[in-house]
Amino acid sequence: MNVTIYDVAREANVSMATVSRVVNGNPNVKPATRKKVHEAIERLGYRPNAVARGLASKKTTTVGVIIPDISSIFFAELARGIEDIATMYNYNIILSNSDQNKDKELHLINTMLGKQVDGLIFMGGDITEEHTEEFRRASVPVTLAATLDESEETPSVNIDYGHAAYEATEHLLSTSKRVAYVSGPDNTSINTKKLEGYKRALKDYNQGVDDELLILGDYSYDSGLEAAEQIIALKERPGGVFVASDEMALGVIHGFQDKGISVPEDIEVIGFDNTRLATMIRPTLSTVVQPMYDIGAVSMRLLTKLMNKEQAEDTNVILPHRIIERNSTNQKK
Repeated sequence: MNVTIYDVAREANVSMATVSRVVNGNPNVKPATRKKVHEAIERLGYRPNAVARGLASKKTTTVGVIIPDISSIFFAELARGIEDIATMYNYNIILSNSDQNKDKELHLINTMLGKQVDGLIFMGGDITEEHTEEFRRASVPVTLAATLDESEETPSVNIDYGHAAYEATEHLLSTSKRVAYVSGPDNTSINTKKLEGYKRALKDYNQGVDDELLILGDYSYDSGLEAAEQIIALKERPGGVFVASDEMALGVIHGFQDKGISVPEDIEVIGFDNTRLATMIRPTLSTVVQPMYDIGAVSMRLLTKLMNKEQAEDTNVILPHRIIERNSTNQKK
């Protein structure tokens, strides 16, 4: 049978209120009594009931985290940043996988709130009015991580995706007049920003937008392979390819290599995210450094401030990014 607070009180010969004060760290307990209660807890193997404590305090010290793909290196790194800060502030994490399916996302939001979480971190694709309405109705704070809310109504942590895409495209345009873009799904705000950045760089370099150089992917390795086939089939092959994720970029490079096309000698490739995959491939991948761990950590820290009603200077945080040159592009002077 489960050991209860009543059993501990009887074993230590104190009141249940005294046991409760010891368990909750209340300083108003004599050292000798505290020692006696801890010894009773140890002997009986008592574990405080987190649910009961949550009901009493109206806090569960639990945060819900909804991510699109738990197997993704990108989202795993984000989740690690969230977990580390949550542990620092004594919060537990409930992690759920949404498959970036809107109906599942909305269901999980309600499921998490039903579990009485103290706060919610959401990572997904497009933030619709339905998402925003659920966030408005939530009785606890919500923050977005690596997810854009165009209205900026929901607190969020991101990078400047448009400017990052601009710089990646500009990097390739410095040595090539034709640069292709392999995008992610075209129905999200982040991908819209990346496309805008790509097009703005072309305009600044007096290059028109060539629709045959715009190739739709889905962030997966396989879609990168398919994108490489489409690029190879073009009558005039581009000199550079900007790819919206590292995983897709690996597919693009392998697709080129399978057809005897050398990277970067024949065509340059630059990715986006700087996941561990970027250093595993040969040639190593030049990429936009998106600080995934930091995005997760900052989003969790922002959430702790909101949960504790602390003053947050900025609720829509933009973290810095940079481009790291490796061997999939020719080194720029």
